[in-house]
Amino acid sequence: MTTTQVLILPLLCRMTYAAAGQPPEEPANTIRLGVNLVVINVNVVNKDGETVSGLGKQAFQVFEDGLPRAITIFRGEDAPVTVGVVVDNSASMGPKRSEVIAAALAFARSSNPQDQMFVVHFNDRAKLGLPPEKPFTDNISELEKALSHFVAAGTTALYDAMGMALSHIGRAVIDRKILVMVSDGGDNSSRSELSDILQWAQESGVVFYCIGLFDDRDTDRNPRLLSQLALLTGGKAFFPADVKDTTRICVEVAHEIRSQYTIGFAGSEDGKYHRISVIAQEPRFGELHVSTRPGYWGAKP
Repeated sequence: MTTTQVLILPLLCRMTYAAAGQPPEEPANTIRLGVNLVVINVNVVNKDGETVSGLGKQAFQVFEDGLPRAITIFRGEDAPVTVGVVVDNSASMGPKRSEVIAAALAFARSSNPQDQMFVVHFNDRAKLGLPPEKPFTDNISELEKALSHFVAAGTTALYDAMGMALSHIGRAVIDRKILVMVSDGGDNSSRSELSDILQWAQESGVVFYCIGLFDDRDTDRNPRLLSQLALLTGGKAFFPADVKDTTRICVEVAHEIRSQYTIGFAGSEDGKYHRISVIAQEPRFGELHVSTRPGYWGAKP
C-alpha cells in the first residue's frame, strides 16, 4: 500500500458491523474531535529506553509531511482511553484460554480506572462480550464475565472480528482508542476482505497492540499480519515464547498506554494520506526518542 492511495472503504463493510443503541454518557475529560482534528498517542523514552514523564506541550514539535503543525490539544500522561480486547476463541486457542483471560484482566486492573472497555470474541463468528445495553464498561467484574462467556471451539474469523471491533470502538466518546488483540493472526472463516480491514484500521486512528500466540503445529498462524497491524497504527506486536508471558506483556502495555502523551493538531482535508513525525526536546532528560503512528488519512473535502 503506497502513501498516494485514495482510501475507499466499502460502505457495506461498515454497515455489516454497525452497532445498535446509543453511546454512553460522555465523561467530563473527553476530547471531542472536529472533522479534521488529528489526535495521536505519543511515547517518549530516553537513551536507555526508560519512559519519560512530566514533559510539557512546549517540549514537542509535530510535523506533517515534513512541515510543522501547531499543537491544538495537549494532555500529559494517563489520560483515559477506550480499549477493545479482541480474543481468539477458535478451537486451537482452547488450551491457552485461561491464561488469556487472566492476562486481559491483569491489563484492565493495571489500566486507568476511567478507561472504557469492551470485548470481542471470535471463532467462526465474531461476537461482543458485553450485553447489548452495555456497550462499554469500567467495571472489572463485568469485564471478567464478558471475557469468560464463550467456550473455545470452531474455526477463525479474525478479519470479521477486527471489523466488529473497529465499528464498535467508533461509538466511543473517549477519543483515544486502543485495540488489544490476542490471536495467531490466521483466518479461515471471514467474509471480510483483509485489504478493506487494513485500510479501515489505518484510517480509524485506532492503535493496535497485538499478541501472537501459536505453536509449531499451528498451520494457520500469520505473525506477519500482527506485525503489519502494529506498524500501520503505531502500536506494537509481541510474540511470547510461553503463553504464561502474556500477563506480563498485557501489564506492560497497560503501563505504556498510561504513560503516553495525547497530542492533537488540525489535519488536512484532502482525502490523502499524510506522514506524521514528532520531536521531543527537554535538556534535563538528554536525548529523547519518540514513537507514534506513522500517518493519517485527511478528511475528505
